[in-house]
This record gives sequence, C-alpha cells and structure tokens, in this order.
Amino acid sequence: MGFVLEFWETIRDFLESGGEVLLLIMATTFILWTLILERYWYFRKVYPAEKAAIISKWMSRSDRTSWNAHRIRESMISDASIKLKHSIGFIKTLVAVCPLLGLMGTVTGMISVFDVMAVTGTGNARLMASGITLATVPTMAGMVASLSGLYFGARLEKLSLYAKDQLSENLPAN
Repeated sequence: MGFVLEFWETIRDFLESGGEVLLLIMATTFILWTLILERYWYFRKVYPAEKAAIISKWMSRSDRTSWNAHRIRESMISDASIKLKHSIGFIKTLVAVCPLLGLMGTVTGMISVFDVMAVTGTGNARLMASGITLATVPTMAGMVASLSGLYFGARLEKLSLYAKDQLSENLPAN
C-alpha cells in the first residue's frame, strides 16, 4: 500500500511541476495507449477468427473464377482491410498532437515566467525557475508520449498491411 501511495505522490508532484497542460497530455497519452492496446488485442484475438471465417466462406463458394466472384473476393479483402486499419489513423493523429500539446505547455510556462518578471522584476531567480520548469516539463512529456506511440503506430500499420496481404494470398482466385 505504501508503494501505491508513494507512486501517486510522485505522479501528483510531476503534474504540479508541469502545469495544467500535463493533464491534457496525460489524457491524450491514455487514449493513445488504449487504442494501441485495443489494436494489438484485435490482431491477436479477434482477427484470426474473422480471417478463418472469410477463408471458409470463400472456399465454400462453388464459383471462384467469374468476374462476379473476383469482385466478391475483392470486397471481402477490402472489408477485412478496413477492420484491420481501424483506429490506426487516429493513433497517428494523437502521436502528432502530443508534441503540439507540449509546445502549448512551453508557451503557457513562458507566459508565467514573463508574469513573474513583470511583477517582481528580474531579481527573483527562484520564481523564474518555477516558470521555466512549467515551460520545459510539458515539452518533455509531449515528446516522450509521442515517441512512445510513434513506433507502435508504425508497427500496427505494417501489421495491418501484412495481414491484408496474407488474407489475399489465402483466398485463391482460380
């Protein structure tokens, strides 16, 4: 129990050191990772059963050589591709948004530095340092969140293309 309390205090201190923008970055990162985990769950658990059903449906057809049959095959592959690529565009968008949120935190932190300088002058280094912390911590958090999702977003996109190609190969067009 002490570990959980200590962990929560560390998170709280970090959020306080970076300002309110960190809450927005944290929420964005949570949504990003929820979508990433959902996609991996889909690829590991749901898609294999869907792939087997598509292959079974195609193989049970008596006509697999006519023009109409080829269009049906293309439709099956296209439907599967849409399901495979679901949320990947949104994941990429969230990856691109995270650094922008960090930049917003930089701007708000610098505004607080300038406010301190306007009120107290340039002599109070301690107050200026807290504003600079407010400026740099969100930038770092936005970049880390973005980098963490960048790899997995690209990996999921490659997995979806590979799965589509494999499905296409498993549906003979003869």
